Amino acid sequence: MKTIKIIKNRSDIGAGTRGSDLGVDALEVAAINAQNNYFTRFDHVDVDTHNESIYNKVNAPFAKRIQCVYEQCERVADTVEKVLKDGQLAIVLSGDHSSALGTISGVKATYTKDQLGVIWIDAHADLHSPYTTPSGNVHGMPLAAALNQDNLAHQVNEVTEKTAAIWENLKQIGTKETKLQPENLVFFGVRDTEAPEDQQIEKLSIKNYTVAEIRFRGIEHCLKEAIEQLSHCEVLYISFDVDSLDCDLVSKGTGTPVSKGFDPKEVTTIIQRFMATQKVVCLEVTEVNPLLDTKGNKMAETAFDVLNTVTQFYLETSTRDVKHNKRDLLETA
Repeated sequence: MKTIKIIKNRSDIGAGTRGSDLGVDALEVAAINAQNNYFTRFDHVDVDTHNESIYNKVNAPFAKRIQCVYEQCERVADTVEKVLKDGQLAIVLSGDHSSALGTISGVKATYTKDQLGVIWIDAHADLHSPYTTPSGNVHGMPLAAALNQDNLAHQVNEVTEKTAAIWENLKQIGTKETKLQPENLVFFGVRDTEAPEDQQIEKLSIKNYTVAEIRFRGIEHCLKEAIEQLSHCEVLYISFDVDSLDCDLVSKGTGTPVSKGFDPKEVTTIIQRFMATQKVVCLEVTEVNPLLDTKGNKMAETAFDVLNTVTQFYLETSTRDVKHNKRDLLETA
């Protein structure tokens, strides 16, 4: 069984609204208030941030603070790679979602010869590039970079040479090769997209299990199908953006809340079913913003409940598998 290492990445420079840099601390407060020793049970590492760059003038309107995001993603990638090469399960707690590119890059740098599968639990597709973004916020771009997709066919922005060069550097963090193939990406809960993203989803044939589809067809049926789609992938990375949750049911304590999302039990089930494959090497939880939470610390409390439950599931199933393996060895000896 792999030990667990928590990576705390308190960066929010890729977001358009401030406050997700406090998400990790909000999760810790949730654990304390629940009298849960989660954050003392596992070793952790803190990733340095560039959060001070938020005071700087924005010089790249179609990729705000992209140089600092690039440097942050490099830091995250290096940290993830080290944790994985030490044989540990990486649990990454991040501020905004732009850092997911760093996480994916770190996973791919570790497992260079393996097929990487990505489970993206999110209200947003995050498939924009600087050429298509309506906001310029890089937290809407990590998958485009991982897929090495600029979507120039639907370009709406004129990007400077400097921004284009940094964007190319972003795509080469960890390894110069493309990190992710479209057929190895599965969306869960994506429901707030723009036209360029919709066109990419169709063009690349990316499967999106919407909330409505999962509830109509049944979550177990959909998960069985998704696991089969990724069955050829040797390693899996799960990204859980809390805006995948129904903001009306749970909380609006996230930068871009969207109605009609999952309930916490559904997200927990999705993560557990993929963890049961024994292929998950990294789980990321991101975009908790306590400054926007009108229900106290509700979003962090909910996200922590999911995190704690799936971690316990991982530990229990891994221990059970170890015991079974030992028994099988004894019986065949």
